[in-house]
Parts: sequence; C-alpha cells; structure tokens
Amino acid sequence: MVRARLMFGIALVCALVGSAAAAGSALAWSPEKARYGIGEHSNVGVTMSDGTVLRVDVYYPTLGGKPASGRFPVVLTQTPYGKNAGLGLAGQSGTGEFNYLIQRGYIDVVADVRGTGDSQGVWDLFDPVEATDGATLVKWAAALPHSNGNVGLYGSSYLGIDQLMTAAAVGRRSHLKAVFPVIAGNDLYRDTAFFGGAADLEFDAAYLGLTGSLNATNPIIETGRADSPDPADTAGVELQHLASVVSYQGGSVLNTELGGSESYDEAYWMARNPRQLLARIVANRIPAFLVGGWFDLFQRGEPLNYSGFQNAFAGRPVTAPMLPAQRPTSRYQLLMGPWYHVTAGTGFDMNDLELRWFDQWLKGERTGILDTSTPLHVYELGTGKWLDSRTYPFSEAKPTTYYLAAGPSGSSAPSPNDGTLGSAPPTARSGADSIVFTGATQPCDRQSEQWSAGGGALAAQSLGQKDEPCATNDSGKQVGPGSLTYTTRPFKQPEVLAGPVDATIYATSTRPETFLEATLEDVAPGGSSTPLTSGALLGSFRALNGALSWFGANDRPILPYHPYTRASASAVPTGRVVRFDIEVFPTFAELAAGHRLRLTITTSDSPHVGFTPSQLASLTGGEYAVQRRVGAASFVELPLAPATAFSRRCSFCG
Repeated sequence: MVRARLMFGIALVCALVGSAAAAGSALAWSPEKARYGIGEHSNVGVTMSDGTVLRVDVYYPTLGGKPASGRFPVVLTQTPYGKNAGLGLAGQSGTGEFNYLIQRGYIDVVADVRGTGDSQGVWDLFDPVEATDGATLVKWAAALPHSNGNVGLYGSSYLGIDQLMTAAAVGRRSHLKAVFPVIAGNDLYRDTAFFGGAADLEFDAAYLGLTGSLNATNPIIETGRADSPDPADTAGVELQHLASVVSYQGGSVLNTELGGSESYDEAYWMARNPRQLLARIVANRIPAFLVGGWFDLFQRGEPLNYSGFQNAFAGRPVTAPMLPAQRPTSRYQLLMGPWYHVTAGTGFDMNDLELRWFDQWLKGERTGILDTSTPLHVYELGTGKWLDSRTYPFSEAKPTTYYLAAGPSGSSAPSPNDGTLGSAPPTARSGADSIVFTGATQPCDRQSEQWSAGGGALAAQSLGQKDEPCATNDSGKQVGPGSLTYTTRPFKQPEVLAGPVDATIYATSTRPETFLEATLEDVAPGGSSTPLTSGALLGSFRALNGALSWFGANDRPILPYHPYTRASASAVPTGRVVRFDIEVFPTFAELAAGHRLRLTITTSDSPHVGFTPSQLASLTGGEYAVQRRVGAASFVELPLAPATAFSRRCSFCG
C-alpha cells in the first residue's frame, strides 16, 4: 500500500511537471522571423502511375542566393486554376508560392492538377484519379533535396478538397503528416452544386467561366516562363485541355442542367463526396485543421467535416451528430469565421495559424495549437466574439419549436401576411396563408452575394465597407405574392441561434411540383432585416432518410437529410396537405435583447437557383397554401441557447 501511494505520488508530480513544461513550451513559441530568401524551379515534370506528366513549381529556402543547407519540411498544394495564375486564394499570397512559410524554413510545391495549368491529361471535376495523383506527389515531394521527409498539404476551396482526397489515399505510413483545408466541402451535391435539389445556377455559371477560361489559357501563359516545356509539348497539352472544357461543359454541365443523371445524388456525386473520405483520413492518422465561413459556399459542410472527423476518431459513424458529452480531440479543429468564399481569412492572421499547425506536425515543435479541449472555434455573428465549443451540433443549444401563426407581428414586416412565430402550437382547425410560385425574386439579398462566392463583399471591403449593402437588409425580398414572413416577439434576453435548423412546412399545391425557400433574419428594433442563413427544398425530393437525418429530443428533425435520387423523387399530389422538411444551413448568431427572429418563405431565389425545363413546367402557375392549424402545424426547429451558455473565448483568435 505504501509503495502504491509512493508510486502514485511520483506519477502525479511527473504529470504536473510535464504539464507545466508543455505549457511553458507552448507559451514560449512564437512565429519565427523570416530568415530565408526564395529560390524556384519552374514546371518540373512529375510522372504519375499511368504515365501522365504533371507540372509543378518547387520553391525552396535560400541564403545568400544559394539553396540553404539543412533539412526542411515540405508543404504541397494542388490547383486546377494554374499554379502561377495569382488568384490570391485564402491562406497563401496567390496561387503561386507561399512566401511566409518558405521564408521560415519550408519547401513549397505547387502542382497543376492533371488536365489543368501546364499538366498533361484531361480534367474532370474532382476526378477520383486526383487522389492517386496526390499520393504520388506526396511521395515525390518527400524525397526532394533538403527535404526532412515530412509533408503537409494546404490550400483553399478546390485545393482544400484535393487535400482530403489525397489524405484518404496515402495510407497509414505516408510521409503526409498534416493537412490544413480552407473552405472545403463535405457533400458537393448538397453543399453547393444543388440547393434543396434545385441547381445552383449562379455559382455554376461563374465556375464554368472560370475553369473554361483558365484551362484554355494557362498552357499558353506557361510557355513564357523560365524552364517552361517545349512549345510542341505545350500545343499537345492545350489540345488536351480544350477536350476537357468540351467534355465538362458540354457533357457534365448540360447533363446536370437538363435533368440528366448528374442532377441526382447518385454515382457521379457519390464518387466525389468528401464525407466518405473522413474515416480513411483518421485511419491514416493524419490530423486536420479546418477553416470555414458562415457565408461560404460550403457553409453547410464545414461543421459536418468537423463532426465527421471527431466521430471517426471516437469510433462513431461519420454521419451521426456528436454526442453532447463527447470529448473531442485537438487533432481535428475547425475555425468558422464571418466569411464568404473569396473573403475567407479576412481580418485573421492565417499565416500565423498555418505556421503553428505545420510547425507542430512537420517540425515537431510544441506550438500550443493542440493545448485545447474546445477545438471548435466559432465567430459569433452580431457580437464579433470568437468563442470556443466542443461538439457539433452545439450541445449548449436546445432545439426549440416555434410555430407559424397569424399576424400582425408588430414588426413592420412588408410581406402580405405579416405572420408571427411563437412557442404555442395552434389550436384552430383552420388557418393558412397563400403564396404563389413567381419564378424570380429581387436579387438584393445575402443569397445572391453568398452564391456568387462573395465578390461584392470583397469589393466592398476593398472600399473600406464592412459588407455589401444587400447582405445587411433583405426586406425587399419579403414583398410580393411570392413571399410570406413570420416574426417572433422581441427577445427579452440575448439568445444565440447556434447550429443547423429545420423548417417543416405543411402546404397544399395546385401543381405537381413545389419550391420553398426558408430564410432566417435578425430583425432590429428599427425594422432592418439582416439575413443569417437559408435553405430550400424542391417538393418532389421531400422523401426523408431517417437514418442520416438528425433529430432533437422531441423527435423533430434538426438536420433533415433527403436522398435526392431518382428513386426517391415523387410528384407532389395536388390539393392535398403535404409535409416538406427544409434543411436550413447552420449559423451562429446572437439575437440581442429587443431583436426579433423572422422566418421568410419564398418560392424562388434569383439568380441563385435554376430549374430544369421539366421542373419549371411543373412549377409554373403553382399556388401554395401554407398551413398553420391543428394537424398541419408548420414550424421551425431552432437551436437556441442563452448568450451566457457560450462563455469560453478562443485563445488564439484575437
């Protein structure tokens, strides 16, 4: 007994000393000052397993104009936009070199994805072969002169998703030691390609223009660079790239927009689904630091990547909600900011954050980045606070049912009905509000800004404005026969709306198809209506997958999951009350005392959403009656928490 007590005491002292040493080490870490110059090898050829040659630029630390001596870790990114296009993606100084890391002792490899830039081959959107290519590039990069054998992946958007593809393909004994995906999706069909089953026409059009122009012009641009390939080789690559443009834009895009197989969540999208990669990445023991935005294209998927990683690490299903008492690991973290796609990282020292992450995993330094039990770092809309939490969905927030009811709300809503939202279920046996399918809405709203990737917001910021004006007051969207609003009473105390939302609408329709979009807005005492988040559902896709949906304690959905397959599609029976469960994308916003929350229902979303010819034929002329009565009580399931429930500040978020 004495010996056991003595050993316990020694162990306790050692643990305390170790903790103190770790804390001291973390506190002592600070970003290294720039020490090195930058050297470059351009358009280096790397041969893939099928003989295709990818072109990469290699940037390395120099001293006195010569390669620096010593061993350095390697960071790698793979881009479909041209490795020297200078697009200025978040987390790097451009599509080219990551100067900040190179100057602090990293080798940087920037690769053109096959069929893009100056690489050979034919490009297809997130072609699964890119995962195999990525694994080959990791192995090649680890063997570069002066490499210490450790490789990390970085990059935004497509470049972030390619990180996940590569990390799943490398195996358990890879040289890949860490990834840092910025604004990367979880489910490309639901996150951005489609919105409630309807095509995301606004972003699709912009993306087509971007990829088409870059794939056609980058090989020509590259011929003017030092160390560029032979012009004859460039001509061959150019022909391959033009074939990619024709194949993708003339094949996949038309298939999608005209209602072909790719307009359903079936084989094409399943093969490109990042969610299916998460468990393999965890099995490969590769840590990930995720960055997302509350107004990003992948707003829905970024928190789901966090919960998926955490669940996989805990041996739970990737698709399940985290348990309220689940203890997360700091190997998988998420920073969720107030950002659009092209503004990700604005106002935040992303260079420092990436250096912390990579110094920890690629250099073996104790940077303090792992010293947290709350690895979910979120920006609170409305207050500007950076707060920490553990689980997604947020365990601090309680799903609370608010029912649609008659008005007036007293909130000066401009809609024809001016309905209310309240916690009491309806008692009347009749009650409904009429709305018609309009086919178009006025575009001055948050959705137009979000699904154009935030170009207007970026321009506004360059002019010193906080945001694009239409994103801060969307009251114009609430006017007309295609809009209904339901508004709460003013909140007496600050409340936080935290997490995914369900809007369950019971309605009749005069046509065999419906489209309902639900938008949540923060209504200030003066009447301005700031949109927070939205979701939509094409009525023929109303079937619910109960196994993949998330439910609250009351068995009402908090994240409804629709299959969006041909087998699940079913026409809306006309003249009958039908239930539509709308997935509203997650948010994290404080509703100040005196403010209200408004649900706006619309039947269109211009220019964001488009319809196939057959869908439009079934929608045109539709009139809906939104029910708010006993037996058909439309409601929203809101994850609400008192403001005091989130008290832990993010230690490194500024």
